[in-house]
Amino acid sequence: MIRVPQVRLVGDNVEVGVYSIQEAIKMAQEQQLDLVEISPTADPPVCKIIDYNKFLYEKKKKEKEQKAKSKTSEVKEIRFTPNTDDHDFDFKAKHAEKFLKEGNKVKAYVQFKGRAIQFKERGELLLLKFAERLNDSGVLEGMPKMEGKRMLAIWAPKSQKKKEKTA
Repeated sequence: MIRVPQVRLVGDNVEVGVYSIQEAIKMAQEQQLDLVEISPTADPPVCKIIDYNKFLYEKKKKEKEQKAKSKTSEVKEIRFTPNTDDHDFDFKAKHAEKFLKEGNKVKAYVQFKGRAIQFKERGELLLLKFAERLNDSGVLEGMPKMEGKRMLAIWAPKSQKKKEKTA
């Protein structure tokens, strides 16, 4: 499949250097291994004499490890009403802080029912008070905004690197 006249050969049991494609294929066949193109954009392209199936297996294994290490963040929701009491507010704020420390985003919203929509400013004050409370563990992504009968705001966790520097 390699369509160039010369390749740079690297790997185990091989003297590193530039070889013609026929020589490289012959060397690979002598060792009963495969000639695999590692870097096709180099000049000349870099090839390696390896067992291709083993190469694919190790590549798949590395990708699986990287996928396991990466963490997907979720958006946790916290609901208030315009008349939320102080105790409920504190309870929900503690939960939000925990979510942010775990690396999740927090979406807090004030749900207006019936005539409560007249007290939009109460909802906005509640969310701004919530933002002030979460100032240490998260960053407000935007000012509270209305969406239908809900006023919502979203917080993102503060990055871990900044926490390490301040500690």
